[in-house]
Amino acid sequence: MGELVVVENVTLDGVMQAPGGADEDTRGGFRHGGWAHPYADQVMAETMSKGMSDDGVMLFGRRTYEQFHGFWSKQTDSNPYTEVLNRKHKYVASRTLAEPLPWQNSSLLAADVTQAVAALKRDVEGDLVVLGSGELVRSLARAGLVDVYTLSIHPLVLGTGRKLFAEGEVAYGTLELVETVPTTTGVIIATYRPTA
Repeated sequence: MGELVVVENVTLDGVMQAPGGADEDTRGGFRHGGWAHPYADQVMAETMSKGMSDDGVMLFGRRTYEQFHGFWSKQTDSNPYTEVLNRKHKYVASRTLAEPLPWQNSSLLAADVTQAVAALKRDVEGDLVVLGSGELVRSLARAGLVDVYTLSIHPLVLGTGRKLFAEGEVAYGTLELVETVPTTTGVIIATYRPTA
């Protein structure tokens, strides 16, 4: 039985939109894409690659899956992520995609995503890791399916953008801090577990 692990880059004000690139996600007129790049360092790379090397599967929403496929599947340098992302099985929550999916080792989830993910948690060896995929994360959190949050909290306030936890929704609950790793650039990689 696996755990569902959410891995996110967030700002101090909770924004998770477009950490990777200027054109990654411009919904709502967002103009701050790529905000996470100046904070990358060796500590972050080593910490994140540890979790990526474990057994288990990946879980994506459609938008994040397409962005990752468009970039990571085509990288040929010696980064620690491409081989892992290509090798791992990827499950995709989407109402618009159809199989076969373009990236190797990818499967479309059934229409009821929370039921499909609950079944995966029972059946998959190792963890189910969600990267990005804010809408998917919020629905899984509301269903009580998230076991761990690993948040790279950046020392940055954007004041605008899509947040990890949307305002005006029901309370998601409290979290217990399990581990913190400070980076050389001021990012705190904090691991939390939801409490009962």
